[in-house]
Amino acid sequence: MTIKHIITRGFLLASTAAIFTTPLVASAEEAETLADAVTGGKAYLNVRARYEGVDQASKTEDAAAFTIRTKMGYKTGTYNGFSGVIEFEDSRNLANENYNNTLNSNTAYPVVADPSHTEVNQAYLSYTYDDTKVSAGRQSINLGNLRFVGTVGWRQNDQNLDSVTVVNTSVKDTKFFYAYVWNVNRIFGNDSPAGDHSSNHHLFNAEYSGLKFGKLTAYGYLLDNNDVAGFSTNTFGLRFAGKTEIADKTNFVYEVEYANQTNAKNNPGDYSVNYFLVTGGVSFAGATLKASFESLGSDNNGTQSFKTPLATLHKFNGWADQFLGTPADGLEDFYVTGAYKFSGDMKGLKAAVIYHKFTSQFGDVDYGNELDMVVSYALNKNYSVAVKYADYNAGPSKEDISKFWFTVAAKF
Repeated sequence: MTIKHIITRGFLLASTAAIFTTPLVASAEEAETLADAVTGGKAYLNVRARYEGVDQASKTEDAAAFTIRTKMGYKTGTYNGFSGVIEFEDSRNLANENYNNTLNSNTAYPVVADPSHTEVNQAYLSYTYDDTKVSAGRQSINLGNLRFVGTVGWRQNDQNLDSVTVVNTSVKDTKFFYAYVWNVNRIFGNDSPAGDHSSNHHLFNAEYSGLKFGKLTAYGYLLDNNDVAGFSTNTFGLRFAGKTEIADKTNFVYEVEYANQTNAKNNPGDYSVNYFLVTGGVSFAGATLKASFESLGSDNNGTQSFKTPLATLHKFNGWADQFLGTPADGLEDFYVTGAYKFSGDMKGLKAAVIYHKFTSQFGDVDYGNELDMVVSYALNKNYSVAVKYADYNAGPSKEDISKFWFTVAAKF
């Protein structure tokens, strides 16, 4: 498919998105009566249309996926501390299914994990008293930088958690979070055997932002997965991230994180592995340059590795998604990032380039390298467009793959 065809179809997707973006009316959040709370809430709409093309060395065909995702939700006002959210999500294929969506058996094509689906994406009730908020139901949960818990917002079907959550901010500059999760609604949809994972997860996260030079986070994620025993783990960690001004309008930016993970509950393994992240760089005049090293450890014989099954995985270890599961020998990712945010008449335009070099944590296996690039433009608060590219060059144990995306989005 030529670039001309890609751009033409991209603008057709944009036009399709516009059809579905009729503004919805928003109202005040506070209410004097229950009826006022129900009828005087806020409706919202989010539409994202996307072309995704994939060229994978081992496949006889290239994937070409044209999909559109529509989210429509309603948040009630608050009455005596109570409020609620209901949100529906629909993802549709807009052309021939020239890709493997994980359900259509088109195995000659590479995977684009966006099957058509319609579902209740969120449905929960909340109660707020003083500095504590309790929510129960299906919820979108994003913690920290999404390395351990996130909605996988890149895909056209969110990952959401059936859960009870508690958020407390009674201590100055501190936020405590807890969740009990009994089901994980994964990105593959309800029609997939891998679409839901029954669980008994306990998620603990505490953030302290009272330091001038950064935020300190402590966490404990106790995962008990009833469907995939290997995902049952206990993970405890500390993270510190922030920036310090080193010259006029120039900042030193940094991240340091460590976590330890052990097997838990029904996991048949017996291991203890570590996670490390170190980042350093500078930001100035809209530009950011930084170098990072991330290590997901392996045990001493290369049979068990550090796992993050609730993470927004696409955000980490390359956009080509070749390391959604950590290899048994572990993974070390050294990457360099350059990003720029434009200002003035070009405000809303952003660009970034990331180069990754991958090796195993155990045995020093060459896993190849990857170049990622993205340019995005927010036309205004409602409309945006993005072009994104990933090129993974494999080491001896994997295969080459490249991916291209063109996305248009609207939100109200």
